Amino acid sequence: MPTYSFDHIHLRSPDPEAAAGFYVGAFGATIKDRVRNGAALRVVVTLGALTLFIEEVPGSTPAAPLPPHQGLEHIGLQVDDMDAAVAALKAMGVRFNAEPSSPRPGLRIAFLTAPDGVTVEILQRGGA
Repeated sequence: MPTYSFDHIHLRSPDPEAAAGFYVGAFGATIKDRVRNGAALRVVVTLGALTLFIEEVPGSTPAAPLPPHQGLEHIGLQVDDMDAAVAALKAMGVRFNAEPSSPRPGLRIAFLTAPDGVTVEILQRGGA
């Protein structure tokens, strides 16, 4: 059987520079590259172990449906201090879809909306 490994998540945005800027400012991601895919700009962002391709599309491109829906629903990012992360993101004006909660012992989760309707879960494992 072939061996598989993670390579990237591909996002679409009418403003890939602004979207990339959000991930840089909110989560400490870094911009790795900017390339052209035909006429479209693709900004390549490294976010922890993830590589995001944020590719330009016309503003008239339909938005993703609101969850629940089939397919990719959200990106999950682990944090070591949920309260500090939430406070920092709110100070930046980030809107949360779901405030921090503990669905089971040892897990805290919260959901926010990134540019272009991308849902991001932040989670803290362990502890109370």
